[in-house]
Amino acid sequence: MIPDRIRWAVEVVDPRPDERLLEIGCGPGVAAALVCERLRTGRLTAVDRSPVAVERTRRRNAEHLTAGRLEVVQSELDTLETHGHDKAFSVNVNVFWTTAATRELAALHRALHPGGWLYVLYGAGPTGADRVTGTIADALASNGFTAVEPVRSPHGVGVVAQRP
Repeated sequence: MIPDRIRWAVEVVDPRPDERLLEIGCGPGVAAALVCERLRTGRLTAVDRSPVAVERTRRRNAEHLTAGRLEVVQSELDTLETHGHDKAFSVNVNVFWTTAATRELAALHRALHPGGWLYVLYGAGPTGADRVTGTIADALASNGFTAVEPVRSPHGVGVVAQRP
């Protein structure tokens, strides 16, 4: 069963068949599977700091790895070296509202090409809009992102921003 927050997040990100995407905090690979199903010539790089999560994502998505639609990387976000992504997204990654996330946002700024989009998303629940979206929006704007907008639905909340 796919959690509503994951389905919602993938709908918000709306991956196109030819896009290069970056998922931060891939966990067991559920969102990665949904994203990769939409890709034809595009590619998803799924990142998690946990070796267990990385292994679970690889197992769940073996066919996407073989097809070249998916790369899975074990890394802390602030030390991640990747470039040229059209979109980057996270679901329920707390660093963006519990810390200033300056190094993490700098890494995402580097990872996205100019005009690329960042989606910082959270499932509905105790991490409510009033608790996170203002903090995240301020951090994104302070770290060079533009077009900063909150998103909200019965399934989740978040903030979307663009790399200039």
